Amino acid sequence: MDLLVFVRIYLHGNAGPWLNTSSFNFTAATEQPGGEHAATVTHPLPAAFSDLLPHFLVEPDDVYIVKNKPVTLTCRSTPATQIYFKCNGEWVHQDQHLIERDVDPATGLPVMQVKIDISRQQVEKIFGLEDYWCQCVAWSTTGTQKSQKAYVRIAYLRKNFEEEPLGKEVALDQEVLLRCHPPEGVPPAEVEWQRNEELIDPKTDPNFFITVDHNLIIKQARLADTGNYTCVAKNIVARRKSSSATVIVYVDGGWSEWSKWSPCGADCTMWRSRECTQPTPSTGGKECQGLDLQSLNCTSEQCPQTASGAEDVALYVGIVAVALCLTLLLIVLVLVYRRKKEGLDADVADSSILTTGFQPMGIKPTKPENSHLLTIQPDLTTTTTSYQGTLRSRHEVAGKFSVSNGPLLEPLPNGSHTLHNGKLPSDPNDFMNRLSSQTYFKTLPRDNVNTSYGTFNFLGGRLTLPNTGISLLIPPEAIPRGKIYEIYLTIQKKEDMRLPLAGCQTLLSPVVSCGPPGVMLTRPVILSMDHCSDACLENWAIRLKKQSYEGTWEDVLQLGEEVVSEPYYCQLEAETCRVFTEQLGRFALVGESLSMAAAKRLKLLLFAPAYCSTLEYNIRIYCMDDTQDLLKEVMQMERQLGGRLIDEPHVLLFKDSYHNLRLSIHDMPQAHWRSKLLAGYQEIPFYHIWSGSQRTLHCTFTLERQSLSTCDLTCTLCVWQVEGEGQSFTLDFNISKDIRPLDSDFLLMDNCTPALAGPSAFQIPYLIRQKICSSLDTPCPNGADWRLLAQRLKLDRHMSFFASKASPTSVILDLWETQHFHSGNLNQLAAVMAEIGKQEAMIFLVSDGEC
Repeated sequence: MDLLVFVRIYLHGNAGPWLNTSSFNFTAATEQPGGEHAATVTHPLPAAFSDLLPHFLVEPDDVYIVKNKPVTLTCRSTPATQIYFKCNGEWVHQDQHLIERDVDPATGLPVMQVKIDISRQQVEKIFGLEDYWCQCVAWSTTGTQKSQKAYVRIAYLRKNFEEEPLGKEVALDQEVLLRCHPPEGVPPAEVEWQRNEELIDPKTDPNFFITVDHNLIIKQARLADTGNYTCVAKNIVARRKSSSATVIVYVDGGWSEWSKWSPCGADCTMWRSRECTQPTPSTGGKECQGLDLQSLNCTSEQCPQTASGAEDVALYVGIVAVALCLTLLLIVLVLVYRRKKEGLDADVADSSILTTGFQPMGIKPTKPENSHLLTIQPDLTTTTTSYQGTLRSRHEVAGKFSVSNGPLLEPLPNGSHTLHNGKLPSDPNDFMNRLSSQTYFKTLPRDNVNTSYGTFNFLGGRLTLPNTGISLLIPPEAIPRGKIYEIYLTIQKKEDMRLPLAGCQTLLSPVVSCGPPGVMLTRPVILSMDHCSDACLENWAIRLKKQSYEGTWEDVLQLGEEVVSEPYYCQLEAETCRVFTEQLGRFALVGESLSMAAAKRLKLLLFAPAYCSTLEYNIRIYCMDDTQDLLKEVMQMERQLGGRLIDEPHVLLFKDSYHNLRLSIHDMPQAHWRSKLLAGYQEIPFYHIWSGSQRTLHCTFTLERQSLSTCDLTCTLCVWQVEGEGQSFTLDFNISKDIRPLDSDFLLMDNCTPALAGPSAFQIPYLIRQKICSSLDTPCPNGADWRLLAQRLKLDRHMSFFASKASPTSVILDLWETQHFHSGNLNQLAAVMAEIGKQEAMIFLVSDGEC
């Protein structure tokens, strides 16, 4: 079979550069490289293949130019009479083609192969406009075929990682996330991880997992996982290493079991001990909390006799004498107490006390007989549950409730008695020093700013940490009669308390302590504290954690799965959590996301110097959990730094999507201001925010003005979660004469008294409260009882909890007191009571038998 021979003849009479003078036959005019018309001259193909289109045996593939080395594109086709390359729509000159001709021995068809070289300079000519591509075109006597496009790109790998892993300390068995975003590169970089310079292979160690976006997850941290972790990015051009991130896996100490009690000693004391070895704290873990040595007085049978004969007689005589003295002293104290009590009984409150809470409301029932709703006559025959003394409205406490460090009940000049407020003594450190001397309280904060305490009896009271959203309500009768407790309320800074968080868990509330633990309560107190969840329980598993005496944190309650027989119960509101507890201690709210839709509320605050005398001007953006205690902390810190709030706070929903928080600044007048930030934005890693353990995260934007006379600043600050929600601040003010009415003090308006004891702590007067409880506690067939009260107050979700209490009405009123302490909205409660009275006529006058 003769080979095909081509002749290029210009139809316009010009001889082309590719003219072949071998023998040939004219067939048809075709378009060839250069866009000119030429005649194709071939030897005849075998008749069996004369109608075949060319097909490609080899097509050009995508290639990358590394540094300055040219790349070669190859194309091979059969049956082919011509074959050329076209790059970016233009024919490649024949001189740049390397063509090889052959014959397929099996079919006898002509085979043509062509190669071209592409240099870096050719690609750079159009770089940035479009990708450089080449395509092979093959002819046969029947027609033409085009190959796939092959793209030619210049390979590179930038030096700087877009995000590098950050070191962290984690507890044993906790999940660890190390983030890595490799440098920009063509082709995209492949990522691998190293620990202490050794390659991590998830196939051989399934405790490691590398996500599709190149992050490393350690499923359960082991002690062996402590080390330096490096993210390595590589492609055909280069290999880059990130900065090393040090991961420290710590182990908190745990007690072994107590040893057996020692024999009774000569001092009638026996001992037992335990060791902090289960496990032993290591790599920075905490020591065990609690006692390592315990003593116990021996019984008389166990105590060895150290005296005999005459010495025993003398000992017994001495004991009898001491007992007689103590008995006489006790009799004297009882007599004094009875006299004081008689003075109290003589001062019986008149009927005017019943109108102190409800009379000024101006509610006029349609029926005259319903006036009993507002002025309940006292039952003077009952003395066991009535407060005997002078009851006054909470709003009169400043003038009529004296504050001193004397006894709890003290005679007034007019012969009546009053209950003192729990108040800080002259030496505020004395109380905290006494508490912290005990083992359990060694972790209490020493700052008196975040601590309140007072002295309380059966009349109850309230402790409040102003401007934190944290309070403790001690209802009447919660403390047994005859008992007087000194109770404290304090907030723990999160860095002082290391909660064991794992997986998708996050701290949703401050860590709050109330105590002392172990005091006997006859009914639950209510601890109120802020939380920062979106309050959507479908996306969360929210647990109340309590620290045990040994220092470990235990789950005592899961919201939505409360058991009314347990000593804990919780109501989750939009921004506040109300914890009913019969045991004092240290509490925190921890959430575990059930889906990526779970979100925390972040409070965004902008601060800048109140006075600036330099060219540089710093704007600080705080991104913190949306709780009042953190807001107070940032306000106090900025006041010390000389900063002021420059825009109203914004709230951002931050989702459990593993995406970071980005911050950027835009729209500054370039002629007067410039940002000193080299990158386009700043980022706060996802884990730093989600863990909730870092209290005051913030970023600083340093701006520079062209001259000191430039004072007007306009710009836009954007804060957003990658692939999530965002907020923006539009600023336009004069940095030297900012006359806007914005003032940070408006955020801290809670000036309530830290400690209130007795009736002053409650909205509802004591005797009126008792009358309401006795009227509504007994169930009525038509439901006009405490159940209707809960329904009207929109608390009917907790019916089973209320029903489990001896007095459901009192628990409902306790919850109402915590919700309305600041508003003082007695009108609302009176209106609800009036509605109940209209549905069950004369509800306050019916007897138990009629109900």
